[in-house]
Amino acid sequence: MNKTALLLMKFKKIPCGLWFFTRVLCFKAPYFSSIHPRFLLLESGKGEATIPKRRSVQNHLGTVHAIAIANLCELVAGTTLEVTLPNTHRWIPKSMKINYIAKANSDVRATTNISEQNWPEAGSKNVLVEVFDSANKLVVNAEIEMYISKKK
Repeated sequence: MNKTALLLMKFKKIPCGLWFFTRVLCFKAPYFSSIHPRFLLLESGKGEATIPKRRSVQNHLGTVHAIAIANLCELVAGTTLEVTLPNTHRWIPKSMKINYIAKANSDVRATTNISEQNWPEAGSKNVLVEVFDSANKLVVNAEIEMYISKKK
């Protein structure tokens, strides 16, 4: 188990633990703070986080900006992969394909499921993320290619 997974386990033992964990994560990677995320579920193989529709993430149409949603997708995919990988491996995003299906007129929630497997010495893994509005309507889907390798 890696350091992030151990930290997650510690935070989950306290009230509002996922909220605190998200704050620590945003401190470590400050750009994610710009979307005000909050993990609702995070465990090996599964991740779910939300961002509120607020002025700082809106576009000129008053909907959640596409890049704010892309940021949420990367956060959910990367963090879920991080707590899923064994301590012997590391990852980095390689590419992202994102489909904007509908306007996001409300808070949005991103989910991912990563099947645990035997991890390669090195190679790519696609992580799929789906984003829903508050009416549970699919607004975005993304496929993020992660390059996974053994730590040196």
